[in-house]
Amino acid sequence: MRTYSQFALKRIEFLINLLLYMENKEIKEMVKQKYSVLALQNDNQSSCCGSDNVYNIMNEDYSQLDGYEADADLGLGCGLPTAFAGLKKGDFVVDLGSGAGNDCFVARAEVGETGKVIGIDFTDAMIEKAKNNAQKRGFTNVTFRKGDIEDMPIGGNSVDVVISNCVLNLLPSKDKIFHEIFRVLKPGGHFCISDVVLEGELPESIKQVAELYAGCIAGAIPKEHYMVKIFSAGFLQVKIQKEKPIVVPDDILKEHLDEKSFHEYKENNSKILSITVTGVKPESACNCGSGCC
Repeated sequence: MRTYSQFALKRIEFLINLLLYMENKEIKEMVKQKYSVLALQNDNQSSCCGSDNVYNIMNEDYSQLDGYEADADLGLGCGLPTAFAGLKKGDFVVDLGSGAGNDCFVARAEVGETGKVIGIDFTDAMIEKAKNNAQKRGFTNVTFRKGDIEDMPIGGNSVDVVISNCVLNLLPSKDKIFHEIFRVLKPGGHFCISDVVLEGELPESIKQVAELYAGCIAGAIPKEHYMVKIFSAGFLQVKIQKEKPIVVPDDILKEHLDEKSFHEYKENNSKILSITVTGVKPESACNCGSGCC
């Protein structure tokens, strides 16, 4: 017979999970609204930051890459995942948080006509923009699906490579996302993700300043925690391929911090980092019928 204490614990657990679900839902809705607005902008100076300031402190230069399409580049990335993804002709690639299609089109140039690229995004405006970009160019092997990357509209054990650029940091359920990536990849498949992480503890005041033009910072977690989540999902050969600091310009800091806070930050060793990380799903990971398909 269930005791009162057991019932109370179950109720507390239920309420905690409900609160986490509601918080997650609110964050997703905020991200959707923000990126719906960005999808309607025609320039590429918004950055992942979402600020009107022309400070592309995170964004990498795609313009020299094969497959680059200027009107698909909204300046929302923090790395070049395709540069380290090891894409081959004929690969099936999935891009998480595909936006207007920038990384998808670069990936398409790598995998060729025999390959296939699917972009997943949960923002209607971004999906529409990406589809229009693909249609204008007559691309038939790049498609875009509306979906949640925590529950991808993709079959298990089917994907060669998963890429993503400055997306996971926006969402709180990173464990769930990495497990989904593991599920959809073929045994031996791999991912390459560019993302934002923290080194050390950032003061809340600094997080808020960076967020003025780096909404990406909102859900960023310490780098060591991020790596643990990847290993916990079952990936091997995990490696940080590139790491660079994200430097918030002093003039922006001074606009939003008092003198004391400004000097405290400058003397602090904590950092905001952009990393590009890769990992491999083991060949022996699972076969259909084992529950991961």
